[in-house]
Amino acid sequence: MTLQSHSFDFLKDVDVRLSVELGRTDMKLKNVLALGEESVVVLDRLTDELLDVMVNGKPIAKGEIVAQGNRFALRIVELAGSGEPETPVPDAA
Repeated sequence: MTLQSHSFDFLKDVDVRLSVELGRTDMKLKNVLALGEESVVVLDRLTDELLDVMVNGKPIAKGEIVAQGNRFALRIVELAGSGEPETPVPDAA
């Protein structure tokens, strides 16, 4: 049985959540409760590192923040799986 790509066209209208992760950190609850205006939380990502782009919590790409008028925007730099070396397939003997 062969599935044609147009048979899944109905899925194109399904809503998904796209999110961009700036970074993470681990904190004690007492430190979280002490946060206030002008608190600074240092994240685990460097300023020149690409950001993780996720759909419904699953990574799909890496990107960078750009300015689009007076808003933040995202430029996709790399799709998931496109930057990884391919694993050689062993010959079937």
